[in-house]
Amino acid sequence: MATILAFAGSNSSTSINYQLVKQTVSQINDHKVQLLNMANYPFPMYSEDVEKKKGYSNSLVELKNDIQKAEGLIISVNEHNGNPSAYFKNLIDWLSRLERKFLKDTKILLMSASPGKGGGAGALEITKKLLPRFEAEVVATFSLPSFKDNFDTQNGIAKNDLAKSHSEAIKKFLDAI
Repeated sequence: MATILAFAGSNSSTSINYQLVKQTVSQINDHKVQLLNMANYPFPMYSEDVEKKKGYSNSLVELKNDIQKAEGLIISVNEHNGNPSAYFKNLIDWLSRLERKFLKDTKILLMSASPGKGGGAGALEITKKLLPRFEAEVVATFSLPSFKDNFDTQNGIAKNDLAKSHSEAIKKFLDAI
């Protein structure tokens, strides 16, 4: 039984990416899953000045430790203007300052959801290229476009082809960990 940490790259209380992560972890039964709501993790915008004056918050250190204890991560990144959100980039900046290889030997299921037809593809691709810099292995990806049309809060992913792709990504991830 592996330990999996799951979160969205958004700190919004109404994050559709968090909804996708919650639905994803509801399909995992044989592993220990810790679901984090990043709306509860406010971090200041990274700067060397803040780092020198205040150091690293306890919640940042605890998050890094939780990430490093997990065999796998499920992350769903949100997209702002074709890029990962400033919140997610800021989170990566802080974590990498604590330890450059904070994702060493970590398998990742990387996802993205968006209200548009692109499914957050820009943020997904950028993040897929970014995470290996910190020694992560992105083993599976999934993109959910047109969130309001393709996701039901009661039943999850509504379209059969998208639901099948999502299940296949989960299986590939679980097989890797």
